[in-house]
Amino acid sequence: MIYSKLGFSGLHVSNLSLGTMAFGRWIDEKASVQIFDTALDVGINLIDTANFYGKGQDEQFLYGTGESEEIIGRALKGRRDKVVLATKVGLPMGKDINDAGLSKFHIMREVENSLQRLQTDYIDLYQVHRFDDQTPLEETLSTLTSLVNQGKVRYIGCSNYAAWQIAKANGISNLHGLEHFVSSQSQYNLLSRELEEEVVPYCVSEKVGLLVYSPMARGMLSGKYTSHNDVPEGSRAARGEKLIQNYFKDENFGRVEAYKQVAVEHDVNLSQFSLAWILNQPAVTSAIIGASKPHHVTDAAQISDWIWSDELKQRVNIL
Repeated sequence: MIYSKLGFSGLHVSNLSLGTMAFGRWIDEKASVQIFDTALDVGINLIDTANFYGKGQDEQFLYGTGESEEIIGRALKGRRDKVVLATKVGLPMGKDINDAGLSKFHIMREVENSLQRLQTDYIDLYQVHRFDDQTPLEETLSTLTSLVNQGKVRYIGCSNYAAWQIAKANGISNLHGLEHFVSSQSQYNLLSRELEEEVVPYCVSEKVGLLVYSPMARGMLSGKYTSHNDVPEGSRAARGEKLIQNYFKDENFGRVEAYKQVAVEHDVNLSQFSLAWILNQPAVTSAIIGASKPHHVTDAAQISDWIWSDELKQRVNIL
């Protein structure tokens, strides 16, 4: 495992993170804890969750029910100081008008709920889940700063922000002496490289840590899907992962097959190969793996320190 500083902070995190969106949603608590234990055993120290994660994601009402945080809270007992705990705020947590967003009203309520579910006194990295154009950034940032001052939060980060949104937020923080976003969490993988246009250069220039979610393209880069109608039993697509449908395009099926051939040449599976590509991108601090079985964690750990040659990077970039 390789460790590096999270953005311009002094906090060191592993280049693999454990994503827990499946905890309490697709996998039960026993299976979740096995994955959690395996992650710590292989050296992963960054655990990423959100108040929104849980069964509510798949229900008709689509608001957070908090099962993921609850499971992590119980699993953390006796080893809180072993992990960098990250969670998020902003997505709907109820039906009322103020049950979502990044207002002071919502953040102050939800941080207390997250702390209770996680059974901890503090959150290491508190991330705003998506941009809220209905709330002034000054209000959001001043609220997050007060949480840092109270000791309930150590660092703040953003998720799903465009480069201009991160830049505007950090400009406001500079102007008013508020906390800065030390990290940005975004989707990035071999099939989704839009981030390279603006967010990646911004993160490199301003030393903002980049946490990558969906490095496997919602499972598309596992290689288990070979056509539009190929949905293996037990797969994410079969369990109701709707976002993977965005990757079900003829051109992507062809690219996946090409990547698979290169992976075979290097004696790794396609998932390992795709993850290694992400870890070799200069802006990436950590890749979040959404494991549903312990071997997903151990397989990822096997390539966590694989440094690619320039020749291999160039070959993959033209596929």
